[in-house]
Amino acid sequence: MTSFPLNSWFRPFTSVVLGTITSLTLSLPTYAAEKVYFVFDSLGISIPVSDLENYAETGELSQQLNRYFSLAGASEEDRNAFREALSTPAPIKDPLRFVRILNTDEGERILNYFGKVINIQGGRNGKFLIRGALIQAALDDEGLTLINFLNKMSTNVQIDVKKAIRLAEQVEIIVNGTYLFTDTITQLAEKEVEKTQEIDFARLTDPRQTGPLEVTKKTWNLTDEKRKRDFYVDVYQPQTLPDQSIPVVIISHGLSSRPEDFGKWANHLASYGYVVALPQHIGSDIKQTEDFLEGYSRQIFIRDEFIDRPLDISYTIDELERRNNRFFSGKLDLENVGVAGHSFGGYTMLAIAGATPDFQALEEDCNLDIGDLNTALLLQCRALKLEQKEYDFRDKRVNSVFVVNPVNSGIFSRKSFEKIDIPVFIAAGSYDPATPFIFEQVTSYPRLKVPQKYLQLQEGQAHVDFSQLDAGVSEMLDTAIDLTLPSPQLLDSYTHSMMLSFFEVYVKNNSEYDSFLQSAYANYISQGQEFKTHLITEKSSDELNQSIDDFIRDNNIVVPKER
Repeated sequence: MTSFPLNSWFRPFTSVVLGTITSLTLSLPTYAAEKVYFVFDSLGISIPVSDLENYAETGELSQQLNRYFSLAGASEEDRNAFREALSTPAPIKDPLRFVRILNTDEGERILNYFGKVINIQGGRNGKFLIRGALIQAALDDEGLTLINFLNKMSTNVQIDVKKAIRLAEQVEIIVNGTYLFTDTITQLAEKEVEKTQEIDFARLTDPRQTGPLEVTKKTWNLTDEKRKRDFYVDVYQPQTLPDQSIPVVIISHGLSSRPEDFGKWANHLASYGYVVALPQHIGSDIKQTEDFLEGYSRQIFIRDEFIDRPLDISYTIDELERRNNRFFSGKLDLENVGVAGHSFGGYTMLAIAGATPDFQALEEDCNLDIGDLNTALLLQCRALKLEQKEYDFRDKRVNSVFVVNPVNSGIFSRKSFEKIDIPVFIAAGSYDPATPFIFEQVTSYPRLKVPQKYLQLQEGQAHVDFSQLDAGVSEMLDTAIDLTLPSPQLLDSYTHSMMLSFFEVYVKNNSEYDSFLQSAYANYISQGQEFKTHLITEKSSDELNQSIDDFIRDNNIVVPKER
């Protein structure tokens, strides 16, 4: 197993928190604040901002700052990290876009979280003070540094050291938990391999390879008159349609994405005889994100997407039914449709499979401090502003669901998952900062009661294909974090082989692919690779659930009753 660098995502963040919570504001956001008050229970220490400026320039500690470092138990490494943070500009390429993010629902939630620690003097939540100072500093010629941020504060602030330390402890729990559950999945997969009859996979079909059929792509422009919703659908199909029944798969893209981004998935399936449809989700696609960044929309995604996305899927299947006779000679099998989704598309397809939003459980999650460190929960908590009624998006034409990095753990509770009665495959990435493995996939898998369930862990998979990011983002990642990633081709082979095998078994009822849905096959395709993949089945579900319970107990984690 590859030792993945969680330090790259979490450790610098943690060490600076231990030195002082103030540096955390670099990752978020008149008169200048003259002093910063550090409060630990009844003990308070005030540090003039000028002392911080002098420390940043010369490294000389004032008596007050030295006293604070001793109180916080800051190591030499922590002190150096804090000093560097004081004057290092945050890498904000477009300050105006940064300002817009701070004014979204997600930005408000982040600010509220840090406002619990960075208070207005007297103890009130400092979220509005933080936002104002961040905006002014970001737009200033000097850029957003910690010193500039403090100088833009309109009043003195106080830092709750006890809460800051608790925040650092929570980050540490996440880091250690991700290591722990990666090891747990690896060990459970190895146990399943040991109990499996040996198979010579080299003699079998290789589902990683493109199929024998030539593929063609078409685009349909659709209008759902009932919802007044216009969107397009990319359709991939074999150039020559087979004489027999044609299997169908629908793919849902993620937030700030588009159907074209999943053309590789569609092409792979179509080369084996599938018709694959990829609808655009207009309120949460790349166009919506572009509108937000340019100031034409106030939100990164439209809240009603929690409702409209599943309805887009059902409408796409309806359209396939309408076109079946004319364009496919009536051969499409639309009573056994497979669905696949990525990220927000994972939520979409789990909803189509029968999981229903549980608003009570979601609200409890959204009120937990540790939940604020789950980036995917920022998205899910917006659903609390929907009309809180019973939503049922189950489409009985769908018979199996394959999701990668799904957003799900907050909006769906145990009761929600128990409603799913069709086969489910969940794929996760050990480097994923957007839908963290420890929050979004590990805990969800045991909640599924259907026996045909699978959990795949891809080492090094980080939610998106970083090779497709624009040069500016790639350069920032290269300079900001020390991170080695697996090749996109390797990760594609892990996903393509499992996705094809899953749909062959459950959509086409092709038992020849049963062998590939085993831990032994994941072990086989990982041979010689630095970044491996691991697969567990229902056989390991109880042991994983016990590991989760033990982790929650050992770390005194508060879990809502509905979980």
